[in-house]
Amino acid sequence: MQSGTFHTTYASDVSLRPYWPQRIRIVLVLVLALIFPWFADRYWLNLANTIAIAAIGAIGLNILVGYTGQISIGHGGFLAVGAYIAGLMAVHLGTPMWLTIPVASFFTAAVGAFFGLPSLRLKGLYLAIATLASQEIIIWLLTHGKLLGIGESLTLPRASNNLFGLPMEWLGNNDFAFYWVCLILLIGTVIFVSNLFRTRAGRAFVAIRDQDIAAQVIGVDLFRYKLLAFATSSFFAGLAGALTAHYRGVISWERFTIDTSILYLAMIIIGGLGSVSGSIYGAAFMTLLPALLSNLARALSDVVPNINSYLPYMQQGAFGLAIILFLIFEPEGIVKMWRNVKDYFRLWPFSY
Repeated sequence: MQSGTFHTTYASDVSLRPYWPQRIRIVLVLVLALIFPWFADRYWLNLANTIAIAAIGAIGLNILVGYTGQISIGHGGFLAVGAYIAGLMAVHLGTPMWLTIPVASFFTAAVGAFFGLPSLRLKGLYLAIATLASQEIIIWLLTHGKLLGIGESLTLPRASNNLFGLPMEWLGNNDFAFYWVCLILLIGTVIFVSNLFRTRAGRAFVAIRDQDIAAQVIGVDLFRYKLLAFATSSFFAGLAGALTAHYRGVISWERFTIDTSILYLAMIIIGGLGSVSGSIYGAAFMTLLPALLSNLARALSDVVPNINSYLPYMQQGAFGLAIILFLIFEPEGIVKMWRNVKDYFRLWPFSY
């Protein structure tokens, strides 16, 4: 008698989700995602869109940090590149959203590959400092780019928010329409990245993370795959940045400072390094936490009159405390906590 889970067919062995409980959970999540916007107000739609955009950016950073082991503190800069390229195309060329987003994503991938060149000689803390330098270089170019028509900020024309000639208003209000755009792109990102690590390139990324010298000995081209990891990570950063530009309508370099890079690092640390689903959990956690604190401050405003003036400090303190607690008590993040819950019920009554 078999004891455990076994693959009896090749199709089951290569399937991303071979077990029926996993498939049921995916179907339930998709059903909830499809019915959510019909019942949610604009506040919750805004939160959902923000989570989806942040999740795309976090997945991109997890490719580089969690899967390839290349520490980066410059993710905010690559988000800025995607946002400003999309904004410049929309403002100066009148390019529609369906074209600015892919162009901005691929351009950011090229920029990411360029700034990934130091990774060929640097690693660890030294690489982190190099990526921090890339962040500062990008922000400096944005703040001193008047010759390029960049300026301090950009306001995108609403006419640029159209899908293959159809204005976004055709789908409803801006939040409702963008929900479907963000959902489709997030699902596409999850499917692509989940399959990426079943390919030669994805396995090379993991080999570099585990031991780059051993990977080179067995034939992994470090030059090629490190740059590919930076380019792939930056592609999704550019995608998230372009979505942010079109969704917010106004972009400024102040939205993409070093704080943004640290925020995305916090997302993948809290969600779970080396996990696509962990990136989504972390993005949701770091987006909902300030919203929860804002609602809490609003509820306590009668008891503590000046509490709103302390709200930014409360949010920063909560972010730092969350990172410390997860690093101490659950370094593998929310995804490991969820796995423990599943294992408890799967092994019950022998879940000790």
